Amino acid sequence: MKERSLMFSPSMLGGDFSRAGEELEAIASAGADYAHFDVMDGSFVPEITFGSKFIKDLRPYSELVFDVHLMIERPEEHVRRFAEAGAGIITVHAESTRHLWRTLTLIKECGAECSVAINPGTPVSFIEPVLPIADYVLVMTVNPGWGGQRFIPECAAKIEELDSRRRDDGHSYLIEADGGIGRSNIKLLYDSGLDVAVMGSSFFAEDDKAAYLSELEELVQ
Repeated sequence: MKERSLMFSPSMLGGDFSRAGEELEAIASAGADYAHFDVMDGSFVPEITFGSKFIKDLRPYSELVFDVHLMIERPEEHVRRFAEAGAGIITVHAESTRHLWRTLTLIKECGAECSVAINPGTPVSFIEPVLPIADYVLVMTVNPGWGGQRFIPECAAKIEELDSRRRDDGHSYLIEADGGIGRSNIKLLYDSGLDVAVMGSSFFAEDDKAAYLSELEELVQ
């Protein structure tokens, strides 16, 4: 058994945007560690969601860490406004910027923790140069752009590789996974080295969300 706990970052994408304040409260009441915000631009991914104002407007109503996932082109142009809006963690995709190191450094300069994400088709080796400065690494376990997709089991190998690299090289990043996560695969991911589980559809489908997170914690023991 690993000497660490599994943390949860339910995604607002799985909730009802017309009841955003209530959905955010539901995340907090369930005992989650973070609230996840999927920002989509219709270019890097097909869908469009919301911008920094949505996060700024919700920030006063929650003490949760806002885990902001930028699925957008040229994220370096938008990092500062998301940090000013109240993001505690800002994730950028390795595939979305030519200047990944610079962008992660900018996130830190803006006062947020920095996270780098990789799509299912991107190998861990692609982000090896920035692993020493990353606070989080987010492994996409579905193709980004929509909620409710089926988990891609081959992505668990990337979590294993990231966990191995962190132990061997002395890195301190936490490993996060996003996409199709639930009862059927949470133990596989945890045993592979997962620290933070992002869940949208599976979380909001539950009537008793606190019991659901407790059940997932029990499944990994």
